[in-house]
Amino acid sequence: MILWLNGAMVSDSEARIAPSDHGFLVGDGVFETLRVYAGVPFAWGRHRLRLEHSAAALGLSLPSDEVLRSAADDVIAMNALPDCRMRVTITGGESSLGSDQSSSPVTAVIAVGHLTDWPATASVVTVPWTRNERGATAGLKTTSYAENVRALTFAKDHGASEAIFANTRDALCEGTGSNVFLLQDGVLVTPALSSGCLAGVTRALVIELADRIGIPCEERDLPLAALAGASEAFLTSSTREIQAIGAVDGVSLSSAPGPITLQLQSAWRDLLSTTLEP
Repeated sequence: MILWLNGAMVSDSEARIAPSDHGFLVGDGVFETLRVYAGVPFAWGRHRLRLEHSAAALGLSLPSDEVLRSAADDVIAMNALPDCRMRVTITGGESSLGSDQSSSPVTAVIAVGHLTDWPATASVVTVPWTRNERGATAGLKTTSYAENVRALTFAKDHGASEAIFANTRDALCEGTGSNVFLLQDGVLVTPALSSGCLAGVTRALVIELADRIGIPCEERDLPLAALAGASEAFLTSSTREIQAIGAVDGVSLSSAPGPITLQLQSAWRDLLSTTLEP
């Protein structure tokens, strides 16, 4: 693979970052994962805005949008991958062997990879750890992903493909790389951003699609137990798009994919056929 690293195109076997890079040392970095369709990064503008938000919260500067978008297009073309996943990563650059940030330039990387072949339904498990909705990085897409790695391993050890977190109030929060929606009393509900969940790009678009096609949808707090009791539920993310949840903690949901999930999946396909910059 060819990737873009600090302004240069290099092969992944030749790419190097400093051992003192703050992203490597302490997870001082932010990133975005985008789905690329027919050579075009989907919802680039929305992802760029979230990258800016995360970077500002960590005190990191970003290359200009023009530089990043041009590099993204070049990486897609040079790897001849018109349908793929793309990751844009920005770290704090070289620093000391501790937590102090330096004034060094950031490290910026854009890379692409093959898509995951997601099944029609996902089995999920709830994990014994919580998201801290009041933490310094709550709601930010940072490279500090050790909690997600641990939770996803737990899920796979328990025969599932995604792990679901509650927050410190025992309210439903999010997956390791996904947002959660469920149907409750005829209303589509997803945890509010105050739960500590990430403001997913696909999450936001699904809320907009639901409103457009007349599906009642609310963002509000839910007890963790509400997920297992839902008549239908699904996960959203850039690469999953909309994926039905088939089972929670080993217990099957009554409908997967359910009628609301199918309706939104159809609306999603219509959206993709209309625009790649919603």
